[in-house]
Amino acid sequence: MDWTPTLSDTAAPVFMRIVDALAEDVASGRLGRGQQLPTHRALAKTLDLDLTTVTRAYGEARRRGLIDAQVGRGTFVSETTARAAHDMPAQVKINLSMIIPPQPVEAGLDGHIARGLKAIQEQYGFSAFLNYQQPGGSDNERETAARWLRPRVRPARADRLVIYPGNQAILFNALLALTSPGDAILTESVTFPGIKAAADKLGVRLVGVAMDDQGVLPDAFAASCKKHRPKAVYLMPTLHNPTTATMRPERRKAIAGLIRDHDTILIEDDAYGCLVPSIAPLANLIPERTYLAVGLAKCIAPALRVSYLLVPDDAAAQIMRANLQATMLMPAQLMVALVTHWLHTGTADKIITAIRNEAAARQQLAHRVLRGIAFAGQPHAHHIWMPLPQRWSRSDFLAHMQNRGLAIVGDDAFTVDGSTSLPAVRISLGAARHRAELAQALQFIADTLRSSTRSAQIV
Repeated sequence: MDWTPTLSDTAAPVFMRIVDALAEDVASGRLGRGQQLPTHRALAKTLDLDLTTVTRAYGEARRRGLIDAQVGRGTFVSETTARAAHDMPAQVKINLSMIIPPQPVEAGLDGHIARGLKAIQEQYGFSAFLNYQQPGGSDNERETAARWLRPRVRPARADRLVIYPGNQAILFNALLALTSPGDAILTESVTFPGIKAAADKLGVRLVGVAMDDQGVLPDAFAASCKKHRPKAVYLMPTLHNPTTATMRPERRKAIAGLIRDHDTILIEDDAYGCLVPSIAPLANLIPERTYLAVGLAKCIAPALRVSYLLVPDDAAAQIMRANLQATMLMPAQLMVALVTHWLHTGTADKIITAIRNEAAARQQLAHRVLRGIAFAGQPHAHHIWMPLPQRWSRSDFLAHMQNRGLAIVGDDAFTVDGSTSLPAVRISLGAARHRAELAQALQFIADTLRSSTRSAQIV
């Protein structure tokens, strides 16, 4: 309760400077989640301000989700800036069906957006980003992105980088460029629904390859390449959706070698790669035959719709820019400008670090609550993959969860051939607004699986 904000010398109103100081201290770790703040009256006395100014500052901080006021106890730093969703079905109380990055208060996303847009307005003006722009990004935007990617992706070059409005747009345009109707594309036996949707629209045939906790099995992959002669291969080798499988270096070398030996092309979905920066994409091993999609939706926020595509050569870059122009014209330029500003200032890395730490904490929470129940997870993944016990069918389990207020996703959304050896569910850990809500949902799942009777409804 002895927090004293350091107010900036800007021309902003004093109450806003208090809020900005609060946000900065949370982001820096000076203030921790759950930490109690001074009362309105105490802070006003410390800063020699009138009570109204501090009350207004606390009200704005509460609106931003930075603090929580508890009647009879005081004011505390919030756990999260996430708000309750307004578009959920009425019967759903907790929705763990979508993989969404958590929004820990340490990430300070609202404040970073406001400050980033203000900096852009002061330096360029918004009108500079409201007209038609060059498809795929400006030289500066692409160079900034390539520089940011290079510690993980050694071949990253601005002239081979195209900025897209999200990874889904990249996947569709990559299939458009590389395949014709009827062509075969290899992928994991359970895979991201987005590639299934894109392949269906383009008449491309997906072929599932057997996998383990590291992704596709080399022998099965080699046999499928020989049998189907695929035009391309789609893989998510890091924090795979839905299984969280992550390839180790030896497996990556083996799969990269097989892709080269069978003269095919890799579409590598690196949607989660920023969460584990120590793991290098497959693109480092075979850059001459990889289309690498690096997205920010799962590392910062889905609605940013900014992703980076690295292609093998200049000819591929021209084709992908042309496809982008023909299908979506260009990404949202103001969002690209914001993300470019974050990359340049180091803000993006700070946000991602906070989200990565929260993801790790939620995985630890899942292991505690679900102790003794089999599931697959990774230290920084936003989700877990849980096989169901024999007494539960997928449809019965999902209906039971839904009827009692919890939404999760079954394996049928991910299978390539329409069946799996064991029914399973994907549970998003990041979608819960805060850890208490996640703990409630996971406890409900644990109680259901451990009990021979059907559990009560979530309230």
